[in-house]
Amino acid sequence: MKFPPIASVILVVMAFSIPACSKHREEHHHEAHKIVATSPEQKAVTLTQQYVCQIHSQRHIKIRALEMGYLEAIPLKEGQTVKAGDLMFNVIPTIYQAKYDAELARKNVAQLDLNFTTKLVADKVVSNNEKLMAEAKLKEASAKAELAAAELGFATVKAPFDGIVDRLLHQQGSLVQEGEILTTLSDNSLMWVYFNVPEKDYLKYMTEISQREDLKVELRLANGEIFTQLGKIGAIEADFNNETGNIKFRADFANPDRLLRHGQTGTILISRVQNDAIVIPQRAVFEVLEKRYVFVVDKEDVAHQREIFVQNELEDLYVIKKGVDVNDKIVLEGIRQVRDGDKVEYEDRHPDQVAANLKNHAE
Repeated sequence: MKFPPIASVILVVMAFSIPACSKHREEHHHEAHKIVATSPEQKAVTLTQQYVCQIHSQRHIKIRALEMGYLEAIPLKEGQTVKAGDLMFNVIPTIYQAKYDAELARKNVAQLDLNFTTKLVADKVVSNNEKLMAEAKLKEASAKAELAAAELGFATVKAPFDGIVDRLLHQQGSLVQEGEILTTLSDNSLMWVYFNVPEKDYLKYMTEISQREDLKVELRLANGEIFTQLGKIGAIEADFNNETGNIKFRADFANPDRLLRHGQTGTILISRVQNDAIVIPQRAVFEVLEKRYVFVVDKEDVAHQREIFVQNELEDLYVIKKGVDVNDKIVLEGIRQVRDGDKVEYEDRHPDQVAANLKNHAE
């Protein structure tokens, strides 16, 4: 019986040994990954709620033709600012002018008839009843003349308030019908910003937030910039939308530079300061079956899994409602290496040092 050469046996043993050694080194390296712990921090934090919003002018109306006719020269341009009482449109008033002239003539005739009848009564030529009849006819003629004057006035369209003229929908010479839209007029000095608030946030606002002096209402525009003016909650609608479970809020923003225009969109930011809040890094938290947990290390360096309850979420932090406090020590890094009841060796890191390099995920 022949035996394999000694050199071959050595090579085979080495071949099996090398992967095993390599695997052992990898496992040892994995086990040596440092576990870092820190403590919850108690500090003042700014809590911000965000809501998508629609921006409206406080007054935004459609300017309509009050009577049918042809438009005369239009004394304004699109985008122009007008003052209350400025002439905007004028319909050629030929028919209305003729009607007014006719009614005014009838009024004058009735006045002359009354004057003549009054003289006859004084001379006792006719009875006083004739004078009363003449007075009634004058009142009727005066009323018709006033109505004709009002109709003639409808041919002139004036600005009801200071505002910005939108697109002109008709040009000089156009035949417009009664009630037809000519343009729109927006008063942009104050903007009304509407946003939908869930019922839970509404109840919190009414019970905790509405009377707070530190409440800040801001508007983030579509380009990501924050509008320079602070707002305030101006109104809350009376009813909830049963389909969405939301109620509509209105925030009011002064618009001195007329940057905001009717129809824009943005995001409302409602911020308030919460003092003495307990906060922990989000990456110290892990989830199991939709519940949130941390590992708390006791005085014997044993890690215990503990459920926490989150009050608010910040960019990198959780504001804790219940579960841990500043006297606890929680695992920050190396969570995947820890099991409930394990005795651990860890590096203790101060919360200020942790805050300088926050992440959003557990390691």
